[in-house]
Amino acid sequence: MRLHHVQVGIPAGGEEDGRRFYGDGLGLAEVEKPAELARRGGAWFRSEGGAEIHLGVERDHRPLERAHPALAVESTAELEALAARLEGLGYPVDWSQRHNAVTRQGGFERFHTQDPFGNRVEVVHEVTDQ
Repeated sequence: MRLHHVQVGIPAGGEEDGRRFYGDGLGLAEVEKPAELARRGGAWFRSEGGAEIHLGVERDHRPLERAHPALAVESTAELEALAARLEGLGYPVDWSQRHNAVTRQGGFERFHTQDPFGNRVEVVHEVTDQ
């Protein structure tokens, strides 16, 4: 089994702001929605690995406090470059938990950010013991 997509709520009319964050900021590729779903608004994005984030229009959008997608990158350099790109576009980047996610194999470096709609997004790089 693999993850296909995560749906993230946005307010009506938020598609362009979503494209700036998820496309320009995170570097995800926008994919065309099927015609019958495109009428509902929103936008879909896909990572190089194939996982998707779907932006779905919610009438009374309220971001969730803890729920969030976590996107993995391949290196510390990529993590830091992505954070710099987001900051350059004016999005917040929080490094306060950079080394705070430990696993049996090592740990993760990470940062948190927020999309233009208040949704939390985590970006991680797995650091394994050598």
